[in-house]
Amino acid sequence: MDHLIFTAVSGASRSLSQQQIHANNLANVNTQGFRNDLESAMSQQVQGEGYASRFQVQPTTGGIDMTPGAMRATGRDLDVAIKGSGLIALTSGNREVYTRNGQIDVGPEGDLTINGLPVEGDAGPIVLPPFSQISIAEDGVITIVPDDGNIAAPVDVDRIKLVDIPPGELQKNPLGFLVSNAANNPRNEDVTVAAGHLESSNVSAISEMVSSIALNRQFEAQIKMMKAADDLATAGNRLLRGS
Repeated sequence: MDHLIFTAVSGASRSLSQQQIHANNLANVNTQGFRNDLESAMSQQVQGEGYASRFQVQPTTGGIDMTPGAMRATGRDLDVAIKGSGLIALTSGNREVYTRNGQIDVGPEGDLTINGLPVEGDAGPIVLPPFSQISIAEDGVITIVPDDGNIAAPVDVDRIKLVDIPPGELQKNPLGFLVSNAANNPRNEDVTVAAGHLESSNVSAISEMVSSIALNRQFEAQIKMMKAADDLATAGNRLLRGS
């Protein structure tokens, strides 16, 4: 069989995987702090006799687009948005994972979480004592007014761990959190946050829709190429049989 069929099937398969990436991006266009997934591929020659005229698509790691999204004011004391580059460290098992989503929740025991994972502080997951007021400074320091009736002065209780990891060292785990090869990364003192704000997804809905339309057309072209390859193979077989 002519290697053209392998080229066409490879291209169609790649178009489907690309479509999955763009569909996932589009589905998360309104997800707080979501980072756009990138797709990438390279050509690989089909091995065999004859001229080097047939190539397949070889998927490669596309990486993650870490371009900051738009900030919007929420007025909520526990909402934070990272200014510029940087990530919020969370605890997952025996390692750290990272996010740009700064929508922090307080549990019944005073534990701070984001999407169910503990927020990392100076000495592990942050757990706050009962408080009547809370604020978060630009450097991630959490200040509270204790809710014990005796102290009215603000008290610094912990500091959100903020890191800055090069985009090329990041990938997403199955839950969508960002991870690096290192289980833990050092705090970066240059990373700052804006309290009372959240960062939107950096996905462009228009770009993703345009890409999806283009991929649909590419897939149709690959299907036509498969049919053409089959017709060529059939015609070649007839010639060999002399009919």
